Amino acid sequence: MGQTPGWNLQKTTARLVLADGTIIEGTGIGATGSVAGEVCFNTAITGYQEILTDPSYAGQIVTFTFPHIGNVGTNEDDLETIDPASTSGVRGCVLKIDITDPANYRASRHLDAWLKARGIIGITGLDTRALTSVIRTNGMPNAVIAHMPDGEFDPGSLKQEAASWSGLEGTDLAKEVTTKKSFSWDETTWVWNKGFGKKDEMPFHVVAIDFGIKRNILRLLADQGCKVTVLPASATSDEVKALNPDGIFLSNGPGDPAATGKYAVPAIKGMLELDIPVFGICLGHQILSLALGAKTKKMHQGHHGANHPVRDHTTGKVEITSMNHGFTVDRETLPSDVEETHVSLFDDSNCGIRLKSKPVFSVQYHPEASPGPQDSHYLFKRFVNMMRDAKGIETVPERL
Repeated sequence: MGQTPGWNLQKTTARLVLADGTIIEGTGIGATGSVAGEVCFNTAITGYQEILTDPSYAGQIVTFTFPHIGNVGTNEDDLETIDPASTSGVRGCVLKIDITDPANYRASRHLDAWLKARGIIGITGLDTRALTSVIRTNGMPNAVIAHMPDGEFDPGSLKQEAASWSGLEGTDLAKEVTTKKSFSWDETTWVWNKGFGKKDEMPFHVVAIDFGIKRNILRLLADQGCKVTVLPASATSDEVKALNPDGIFLSNGPGDPAATGKYAVPAIKGMLELDIPVFGICLGHQILSLALGAKTKKMHQGHHGANHPVRDHTTGKVEITSMNHGFTVDRETLPSDVEETHVSLFDDSNCGIRLKSKPVFSVQYHPEASPGPQDSHYLFKRFVNMMRDAKGIETVPERL
């Protein structure tokens, strides 16, 4: 890792400039220009399109540890942002190997063209193993990713931009990715050779607070018979109460939970007074924990990937999960009426809680996956069973 030796006569067209002044050269792909962000690494070997459209990555530059990114192209189905045209989210991407031509029957566009259309800057030709090692040793650095087709850069300006970027701590990014107005959702998950579907019967009404919600979360709720009304991150408890829901869902999202919590925590405290089932994921888990009296903290390297083992203390089982977070709930601050339900087997960090006195629970990881394993889909049944129980309806087995 480092600058290309002077004997290389071919101009490189991209730079990744870390806040400590390190300059890494490569070949530019996608959009042109420069942008600052926090560099993380993701260990998933599939689902790069879902990762690059996950709103939880807002403010970040994703380094893919898997070398073959782009070889199946892109399509119009594997998007996780609610608005297909939205460019809110990931700031840039780092790849080891140049993108090959797509080789998949579902592909409709080359990844390079797709990145250009979405305004995402990329860089290839880096030693991603070395960059990952830097992140594991020193933590996730602030950086600038830049792509100039003429290969002309101002190193001093890029270094200053990287060093002066404020970072994610104290930053509320949910307001940048949340929906601007409420909407309803009834689309179900994708089925091979059929596409997405719709369910005829929707016996449950769920209000979802959108801090950066992913499409597959909404689809899995719809699979379980939930008609979903999605509200912006700024929604109040009175607005939720007026909709008379059977349950409340708190979504994933980017940024510092303490910053988003300044307006979300009071609202969630009011929602908890409604005494109906509540389910939170990722940022929703963190903000729920804040509302219950716990604290959150920044992680050294975060969790980003689709191979994270988590133990569910309520069942004693271990599941392989997808994760994407750079902050975590400090278990030492959990109040006595909150039980820790899930824990990471990588670093023993908190991965789930439940309120002992009410049907309220949340997990740090992404049970909807997309991409990733489906071990945790049962949690959506757990949520719906809480609503069934509240209505006096017979519950269903969480796992078949």
